[in-house]
Amino acid sequence: MTILITGGAGYVGSHTALVLCQAGYDVIVIDNLVNASREAVVRVEQLAGRRIVFVEADVRDSDTVASALTRYGVDAVIHCAGLKAVGESTERPLLYYQTNIDTTLSLCSAMERVGVKTLVFSSSATVYGDPDELPVTENAPVGWPSNPYGWSKLMIERILTDVQAADSDWSIALLRYFNPVGAHESGRIGEDPKGIPNNLMPFVTQVAVGRRATLSVFGGDYATADGTGVRDYIHVMDLAEGHLRAMHVIAERGGCRVWNLGTGRGTSVLEVVEAFKRVTGRPIDYRIVPRRAGDIAACCAAPERAQAELDWRARRGLDAIVRDAWRWQRQNPEGYMGSDRE
Repeated sequence: MTILITGGAGYVGSHTALVLCQAGYDVIVIDNLVNASREAVVRVEQLAGRRIVFVEADVRDSDTVASALTRYGVDAVIHCAGLKAVGESTERPLLYYQTNIDTTLSLCSAMERVGVKTLVFSSSATVYGDPDELPVTENAPVGWPSNPYGWSKLMIERILTDVQAADSDWSIALLRYFNPVGAHESGRIGEDPKGIPNNLMPFVTQVAVGRRATLSVFGGDYATADGTGVRDYIHVMDLAEGHLRAMHVIAERGGCRVWNLGTGRGTSVLEVVEAFKRVTGRPIDYRIVPRRAGDIAACCAAPERAQAELDWRARRGLDAIVRDAWRWQRQNPEGYMGSDRE
């Protein structure tokens, strides 16, 4: 079976590619490398001992996508391509709407043209907005995300739901991620944001490795136990394994189905900082700064549906997340760029 991963050289995409390769699938990666590195794909090949076909292209180039689907006999697509920074989306909303929505429309057009109709979409817990109740189930109301990134994901979910409703040959999984963190246990692949990190863990590890002086904690006055934001941090390898299970199930059952991928546990920013110090022995200098536009106080998943229907659960805890994230950063202090210059 052959799987195409859009954005497969990025953070979630590269770890998903590894899981698929290790499970015996043939993998095709399409990525324009705007927020990714070709080196990530090379390292996945080394870890898995399998070749990956890499196509450097923008997924908005529908003809190139259609050609790859046909040429390599693709059976299903995992769609990870897109922009993902909550803060940036509030500053550049047009960029997020244009990129994320146009990419999906182009991909679906190419898939429909060549008759590939099994799709796993990397959505986001941001579609829930600021939830009234925690943990959040898949039946919780959606429709009021707190930032353009979340709106773009919700709009794509609507598009895909309509596509499948109009044509029952489509099988679509909507995976609502919570907060992916960590890295592969080898330290060979991990999260390598370009510029100042928008996510917590790479910011923490870059401070620890000396690339940045101080961690900025956005908001210390939320209605949480210590005043900082609370999130459901899920190890990226658990998340990647969730994609594999979702692909299996959606291919067998069809329809358009929604699953939360999270741990069910909320952890505050300062609790993450303390866990990093406890696990690694390295304290993190931080300062509380004003809240960031688009953020909410707390969010965590109710993962029971994924456990029951996908036979999947998050197996790696916060200590493993910290150990693996720190191993990645310690071995790659400048990210993939260090390898690119060698």
